[in-house]
Amino acid sequence: MKKVLILSGSPRKCGNSDLLCDEFIRGATDAENNVEKIWIPAKKIGYCRACYYCKHHNGECCIKDDMAEVLQKMLAADVLVLASPVYFYSVDAQMKAVIDRTVARWLEFKDKEFYYIMTAAEDEEHTMDCTLECFRGLAACFEGSKEMGVIRGKGVYDKGEIRDTPYMNQAYEMGKSIK
Repeated sequence: MKKVLILSGSPRKCGNSDLLCDEFIRGATDAENNVEKIWIPAKKIGYCRACYYCKHHNGECCIKDDMAEVLQKMLAADVLVLASPVYFYSVDAQMKAVIDRTVARWLEFKDKEFYYIMTAAEDEEHTMDCTLECFRGLAACFEGSKEMGVIRGKGVYDKGEIRDTPYMNQAYEMGKSIK
């Protein structure tokens, strides 16, 4: 059994990427993993100020918000699932804030398995390239990280539109594959 943490950056609760997270949860739970989802917009997470207070205070950030709790859960997880809709060919602001704030303790991250979930209104494959590179950039900074799976939910815009697509089953199966 693995400890799975899903970080859902969708600003829309039950938006397309958030719904894929729920299917991933269903699969990972059916495979008897310990799964938690954090819907990032429900948390108070400020942007990194690059003051490097954390560098001189054992990873403690000068910003007193929910990120300390999120970081602790990220460090405790075996598997990290990052999910975001595509905003101007990149991750949304909510996800980017979390990514940037990992700077406080990034050297502590070791041997994480990563899964990436992305959704976009466009159908073009290249639409998600930058978003995927943002996710991969975070993982590249963590020693021993492994990319385990990617979902590119293309051609969905309206809230809930993802429900009638094969991406839902793909998310379920990807979660179920965690052993």
